[in-house]
Amino acid sequence: MDRQPGRSVRFKLTLSYAGFLMLAGVLLLTAVYVFLLRTYPSWMLIRQVLLRGFGPAVAAVLVFLLLFGLLGGWILAGRMLAPLDRITQATRTAAAGSLSHRIRMPGRRDEFRELADSFDMMLAQLEAHVAEQQRFAANASHELRTPLAISKTLIDVARADPNHDSGELVDRLHTINTRAVDLTEALLLLSRVNQRSFTREHLDLSLVAEEAAETLHPLAEKHGVALETSGDIAPTTGSPALLLQLTTNLVHNAIVHNLAQRGTVWVHTGVRRETAVLTVENTGEQLTPQLVATLTEPFQRGTERIHTDQAGSGLGLAIVKTITKTHDGTLTLIPRPAGGLRITVELPAASEGEPPRLSSSG
Repeated sequence: MDRQPGRSVRFKLTLSYAGFLMLAGVLLLTAVYVFLLRTYPSWMLIRQVLLRGFGPAVAAVLVFLLLFGLLGGWILAGRMLAPLDRITQATRTAAAGSLSHRIRMPGRRDEFRELADSFDMMLAQLEAHVAEQQRFAANASHELRTPLAISKTLIDVARADPNHDSGELVDRLHTINTRAVDLTEALLLLSRVNQRSFTREHLDLSLVAEEAAETLHPLAEKHGVALETSGDIAPTTGSPALLLQLTTNLVHNAIVHNLAQRGTVWVHTGVRRETAVLTVENTGEQLTPQLVATLTEPFQRGTERIHTDQAGSGLGLAIVKTITKTHDGTLTLIPRPAGGLRITVELPAASEGEPPRLSSSG
């Protein structure tokens, strides 16, 4: 924003200090004058004589106070505004693209130091966010380039060998293209969710869990995984479509990352204090806390999937994390001692007396 140049804050503070000092001097001299009039009425007889000497002295005192106020005010204002100057320089450095700079204001806590600490915290969060976005862009580019490179290789091989089975080529290209489309749709969903462009409605997480479980029940049967749902009514507010996507991703992930035979997935809903809780738990391989801590990062797939026909985009739990965050909730991942994972989503509970809405996949 273009602004007209104005006087500096230091100059304004200097004038304020000098003006206040002059005003205090005038009030003090006036008080002395009034005090003498009231205490010594006879002083009026010699007032003219005294004023001849007192007047120049008063003028000299006021001039001294003015000069002293300007000089002292300029110095004091500079010392007071020195921390603000450091903050301004740090802001310009950050605006130039350097997010690693920190103010690190010394001294005890005051308003300027709280502002500097808040600015340092903001820079740290912004630097981490930019780094995360750069990693995300690099990973997304790699993930999108991989199916394109494979498709190009298959086409080149087919062109070099006219007798190659075209049916097999079409099937493989269809599979690769499907994965690329799924990845693109997942990226678009992440973008829309981050914009928080959705309308909040009242709904029941237990109904959402039942709908997700019903949708994925054939997939669980196909892979020999038992899918169990239980729990109580869990009213909350949010986007029915996004919360259904969240639940579906969790249940799908629990089915895919499971034992080869006789695996189980448990889906439970309930209310805990002032939150609606959704818990998805599954059997599976042993997971370390270090590995679990990375599973919500984009394109982190954890252990190898048992069912190779469900390769996924690597964005399932990243989408869950983003949807949870945009609904002001918390996401917790804990490895099970017996193997597998327990994922808990806590969302703000809806107020009493507000009817829940049946979720809709549309």
